[in-house]
Amino acid sequence: MKAMGDKIGSKLIAKEAGVNTVPGFIGTIDSADHAVSVAEEIGYPVMVKASAGGGGKGMRVAWNKTETIEAYKLCSGEARASFADGRLLIEKFVEKPRHVEIQIMGDKHGNVLYFPERECSIQRRNQKIFEEAPSPLVDSSLRRKMGEQAVALAKKVGYSSAGTVEFLVSETDRSFYFLEMNTRLQVEHPITEAVSGTDLMEMMFAVADGEKLSLRQEDISPVGWAMESRIYAEDPRQGFVPFPGAVRAYREPRLRPDPEIPSTLRELHFDPAGVRVDSGVDEGGKVQLYYDPMVSKLVCYGQDRETTRRKMLRALDSYVIYGVKNNLEFLRALMSEPAFIAGKTTTAFIPQTWKNGFHGAPKEKTAQRRAEALAVWMYARAAGDSGRILVRSGDVEVEAKME
Repeated sequence: MKAMGDKIGSKLIAKEAGVNTVPGFIGTIDSADHAVSVAEEIGYPVMVKASAGGGGKGMRVAWNKTETIEAYKLCSGEARASFADGRLLIEKFVEKPRHVEIQIMGDKHGNVLYFPERECSIQRRNQKIFEEAPSPLVDSSLRRKMGEQAVALAKKVGYSSAGTVEFLVSETDRSFYFLEMNTRLQVEHPITEAVSGTDLMEMMFAVADGEKLSLRQEDISPVGWAMESRIYAEDPRQGFVPFPGAVRAYREPRLRPDPEIPSTLRELHFDPAGVRVDSGVDEGGKVQLYYDPMVSKLVCYGQDRETTRRKMLRALDSYVIYGVKNNLEFLRALMSEPAFIAGKTTTAFIPQTWKNGFHGAPKEKTAQRRAEALAVWMYARAAGDSGRILVRSGDVEVEAKME
C-alpha cells in the first residue's frame, strides 16, 4: 500500500512489472529550471503533478516554458498544502485521453482478480463527476490486456485487498498507460458491483480476514450497464465553486420498478427500479464549508447503455435538492450532449463542450423541463408529502405549497 501510494515510486514499480507507463521523468523535480529542462526533453505538452496527490489537486498541463514554470509553482504549493509533500513529477500529456480504471481484488494467498473496467473521463478540475461501466471504448481484448497488467502490478508488490489501477487510454489508437494505483475501494465502486454482480465490500472484508478469493477470473464478465453521477453542492454556472449551506428540502429519486433488473442487485442496495443512492446529507442538514461538497452518489443500472442513460435522466429529473445550489441541471445537460450519447468523451469533454462556461440548459427545452418538474411535484403530492417544496428539472424550478 505504501509503495503504490507514491506516484513516483509506483511508476518505477510499474515499469519493472512490465506495465505500460507514460513517457516522462521518473524522479523528483527539484526546481522550476529543472521542470523546464525535463519538459523540453520530453516534449510539450506535459503534465506536472504532485507525487503524493489525489482528487485532482496539484495537477497542471503545460504547453510551453512559461506555463511549465507557473505549473511548477502552483502544483508544488498545492501539494505541500494538501499532502504535506511538495514533490512533483512530469510526464508526457496524452492528447485525447480517456481515463479508464481497473478494479482489482487480491487475497493474502497470492491470488489477484480484475473486474470490468470503469470509464471516468468526465471530470472538472481533474476530479471525476461521472463514471460508467463498462467503458464505451473498451472491447474484450483491450479489457483483458489492461486487466492482466493491473494484476501483474498488484502481484509485483504482493498487494491484498481492494484496489484500483488507473490508466490513460488514447482515443485514437487505444494505446494505454499506467497512471496510478489507488489502494482503497473508490467512490465509484458500485457500478463495478452492478455489472459484475459482486459485493466488493464484503469481498474486501473476507480477504482481510485471511480468506481465499472464491471467484475465478473466467467467472467475471460485464453484464448490463451502470452509471454513477456524483451529486455536488456546487454552482456549475460559476466554475463549479462549492456551495455550502442548509439543505431545506431533500427527496431522492423514486422511479417505477424495472422488471428486467436482476435479483442480485437488491442484495447490492439497489431499489426495484435499478437505482441506488448513497447519500451523506438529509433534509434539514448542512453541507459544510470544510469538507468535500458531495451530497450523494446516484447510481443507475440497465440492460444496455442507452437504457441506463435514459433511466439516469429520469432519476436526475426526480431528484429534489433545495437550499444549496447543485449540479443536477449540469449532469442532465451533460448526458444529453451528442458526444456523450455517442460514447465519445475524453478528459477534455467539459471544457471543450462548454468553452465559455456552463450557462444552463438550452431554452428550447424549457417547456419539456417544466412538464417534467410538474410531474414530479404531482408525484410527491400523491405520495402524501406536505409543506413547501421546490422541484428542479433542468433549468426550470416549480415551487408550491402542498397540504
